[in-house]
Amino acid sequence: MENLDLTQENLLIDQLGKPSIPSPLGLSTVYGDNIVNYVEDSATVLYHTDRNRILEEIRQGKIPLAFELSGPREMIYFDPSKTRAAIVTCGGLCPGINNVIRSLVMALHYRYQVKTIYGIQYGYRGFIPEYKHEALILTPQFVNDIHEKGGSVLASSRGPQDMEKIVDCLDRMNIGILFAIGGDGTLKGTQRIHEIIKQRDLNISVIGIPKTVDNDIAYVEKTFGLETAFSIAAEAIRSAHVEAVGAPNGLGIVKVMGRMSGFIAANAALALNEVNFVLIPEVPFDLEGRKGLFKILEQRLCRRGHAVIIVAEGAGQQYVEVGADRKDDSGNPVLGDIGIYLKTEIKKYFKNNTDMYVNLKYIDPSYLVRAVPANAHDSIYCAQLAYNAVHAGMSGKTGMIIGRWNNQFTHTPIRLAVSGRKTLSPEDPLWLSVLEATGQPISMVND
Repeated sequence: MENLDLTQENLLIDQLGKPSIPSPLGLSTVYGDNIVNYVEDSATVLYHTDRNRILEEIRQGKIPLAFELSGPREMIYFDPSKTRAAIVTCGGLCPGINNVIRSLVMALHYRYQVKTIYGIQYGYRGFIPEYKHEALILTPQFVNDIHEKGGSVLASSRGPQDMEKIVDCLDRMNIGILFAIGGDGTLKGTQRIHEIIKQRDLNISVIGIPKTVDNDIAYVEKTFGLETAFSIAAEAIRSAHVEAVGAPNGLGIVKVMGRMSGFIAANAALALNEVNFVLIPEVPFDLEGRKGLFKILEQRLCRRGHAVIIVAEGAGQQYVEVGADRKDDSGNPVLGDIGIYLKTEIKKYFKNNTDMYVNLKYIDPSYLVRAVPANAHDSIYCAQLAYNAVHAGMSGKTGMIIGRWNNQFTHTPIRLAVSGRKTLSPEDPLWLSVLEATGQPISMVND
């Protein structure tokens, strides 16, 4: 992700105060003694990795951009014996939420001896007195096996809430650290909570853990749940391929999640090399005309007798617009159903313009993708995100999320993470891999 306005000042992390309490973790500060080391606050992860670019920045007298490296600190800010933490999950479901909750509780309880951990039910509305949702007491026994289940043990909700009332509740409950698990909308709310806390001069740490199967959080390489999501989507593709090759002129269409980004569609296509066309929001395409999808699909069926299409939900919205003023509870534009539209229009095209009968099967696995437990790789990733979130919170970091950049866990300011949406660039090597795997044209836009 490239941002010409990014400065080192944008990457700085807020700190509640000077950490003065020795960490109870018992790690080392000496390299070579075969004991895991604490991370120094001066440790960083470079934003750019190209050597020539870094050398040029140094020649120009610039300091190379870098994130703060995540990990346990030797001195912490919060006294574990007197600290209360709260965990909240917001927005749509995603594989791995329960894994994160469980790991947060286990790390707080066993590693830092924090004994009072609240689980806030039903998202941000759980803080609002009018809804009368009780806070749960989260213990190792309570969360023991929740990682084996999909969804969120705390449940969730969408929509705006009164952030002043949320901070009132945090203050009343004497919460020291708030862990907020959610996507772009959740993190925007988390940033507002952080700002109000600063205005009131309260000692409350706010740590975000980015959650979205769409993988569209800015300045974060990968969000948890993505790998599970495209693994489940790949199974739908397998079924679509079996259906397609099992009939003359067989065509399988699979619609996957991805409002503004095509990461699930792209990765699912690569995970199961049976896809012939991938349609994503970032890459425009025509339906009609010599280079449009219909004509190229016709040529494919004449040549091979079957085809599989995977389409992200946000692709081709110019064909199915429902009105720019329509928003969902999270403030996102309401999308038209591109999957059903393609199903209908492809049938119509072949009926009206060819003598070919198309055996079309349409699969939409969206909610299967969201609600399943995390796979092994995502489970590991969720635990690592949670552990690093606990380390950051206990050391007094605030207004930040745990990110990942250049294969290292980072501290990323929330304000930066919500400054835009990450998308899959058509110039990204990932998209080149998709083109090479599918064989689809580089462009399906008429001249």
